[in-house]
Formats: sequence, structure tokens, C-alpha cells
Amino acid sequence: MPAAPSAPPCGLVLAAGAGRRFGGPKALARTPAGTPWIALAVQALRAGGCERIRVTLGAAADEALPLVPAGVSVVRVPDWRTGVAASVRAGLVSAASGSASAVVVLPVDTPDAPPSAVARLVRRAAPDALAFAAYDGSPGHPVLIGREHWSAVTASVRGDVGARPYLVAQGADAVECGDLWSGADRDER
Repeated sequence: MPAAPSAPPCGLVLAAGAGRRFGGPKALARTPAGTPWIALAVQALRAGGCERIRVTLGAAADEALPLVPAGVSVVRVPDWRTGVAASVRAGLVSAASGSASAVVVLPVDTPDAPPSAVARLVRRAAPDALAFAAYDGSPGHPVLIGREHWSAVTASVRGDVGARPYLVAQGADAVECGDLWSGADRDER
């Protein structure tokens, strides 16, 4: 188990994309009861142990802005059209302005992610940590990236490929969460 973090991890909700397969920006998505997916992601990160939360917005940013809960920092991603890498880069650059030891990344299209999955990653938070949630052995979200890796991840992400290749190359720890939920993201309505 890593040493206690010098500062709690921050949370990062990736919500800048156009959601082409989904039929529109997922930042605008809501549950059948009307709860914004952004609010659910923020709630999971907060309840799971992240102190400061950031949400990346790009496509339909002005429409999504009112869905972002109070006390959350919005990170505008002007180059969101280039893919998820732009959102990851912008989020990590924003996080670097704070004192967090690590960041827990959760895409907005995982509205069923429970705080308990976030908490399992938060327990591993340290500046040198790298971990991802796994579901019956398959990689998924959330992902934990320690502060010492932020600049390398920022430099390595490209287009629609996020941090996964970096995590694999660095031997990130798999944290089994299949007992908590399915790990499924939502690409269709």
C-alpha cells in the first residue's frame, strides 16, 4: 500500500466530447429522472474522496455549464474536436495549478459509477501512483494518475486515445471493481 498522500486527490470529469455515437454531447445527458450525468460523476468523485473537482467542457459547453454543480471548476477545452486527448491534457494542466497528489479521472458517460469504485482508487493516491479500475480483469474507469506522471501523460496522449497506452506501458495497478458495478460506459441513448 502506498504511503499516505501529501494532499488528497482531485477529481476530473471528462465531458468535452461531441458524443457522435451517442447522438450529441454527453455533457448534456440526463437520467430518465432528469439528473445530469455531470452531477452524477461529480457526486461519485466527491463521495469517493476527491476534494477538488474539475469538469472539462467543449462541445455544447455553454449549454452544459448550468449542469455543473456548484463548487466545481470548469476547464474549457477549445480543441475538443481533436479527441479525448485534448480533454485529458486540459484537465491535467488545470489540476497542476493545485496541490493534489493525484487525479482520479472519470468520464461523464459512466453515470452508474459508484463512489465505492472511486474510493478504491483514492486509497492508492500518491504522487507516483498509477492505477485503473478493472471489471473481471478488463480495464475501465475510474483511473488514478499520480502527480509525478501528469506531464508524461500530457505529452503522450493523442487524438481519441487517452492515457491507457501510458498506463499499460508503465505497468499501472489494476484495482478490481467488478463486485461494485459493471464498469460499462454509455455510447448509446
